[in-house]
Amino acid sequence: MGGWRHLGRGLALALLASLAAASAVSGAQASGAVEDAQASFAQASGEEQNAPLAALPVEGFDHYTLALTWHPGFCASRSRPPRECREPALAEGADRGFVLHGLWPSLPERFAERGVDRRRWWRDGCFLETPRADGGFCRAHPPLDLPAGLSRRLEAAMPGRASCLDRYQYAKHAACLALPEAAYFAASVALVEAVNESAFGAFVTLNQGGEVARNALIDAFEAAFGEQTGRALRLSCGGRGNRLLTEVRIGIAADRLASFPAAESLVRQPRGRCATRVRIVSFD
Repeated sequence: MGGWRHLGRGLALALLASLAAASAVSGAQASGAVEDAQASFAQASGEEQNAPLAALPVEGFDHYTLALTWHPGFCASRSRPPRECREPALAEGADRGFVLHGLWPSLPERFAERGVDRRRWWRDGCFLETPRADGGFCRAHPPLDLPAGLSRRLEAAMPGRASCLDRYQYAKHAACLALPEAAYFAASVALVEAVNESAFGAFVTLNQGGEVARNALIDAFEAAFGEQTGRALRLSCGGRGNRLLTEVRIGIAADRLASFPAAESLVRQPRGRCATRVRIVSFD
């Protein structure tokens, strides 16, 4: 994947030149760059990125929510940080881009037909069918059976594996939907890598340690993925006044997952709760 990653970073840096002043870049100012950004990034992504996305089956649900954590912000916002925040070796490299929280299918039709609403699905997920085991997931669930190469990539993309986040995410969001473990996590890793190699990922990474306008984050997302795609982005913030960036969530149509990051693959997300100015912290 080195070739498309390199091209994605170059594209990102070119776009950032126009966004850097930008807490204040407008959609009109960026519109000339947007089409070029989409075309170049889509071409750079190529078949290597799309293959794991095309391999993930869909069973009767509308869209995915790709949840990506800004790891330094997440750790800074926790009163009792988990292991992946406390141990420097596990946090190494996590400030070079977003890390994977999860890939969450929306309410499946067969659950809706049984009277399950969206709120209950988001809360309980597959545990509605297979109750959550007692005790921690590290004890209650065996390690995932993933190919060695994929396991290494997931280790880098998801520091939360140290707390068995991967086992929890699969059990809650995928186990009851006929989503094979390897296909599910291969797609998840491909998606986080695509976001990190976009202009949006580069904008966040290059502004860590500082503060940006909330609208500048939306502008950077639209510069990377297309005009008006900012509606597919939900920003999550913590800390006093909701000023600390902790996570972003991106809506992706289930039947268009293989075309991500094309604009037509994105679907609207609810608005987040971040202040007008957002801190992007880094690890000390």
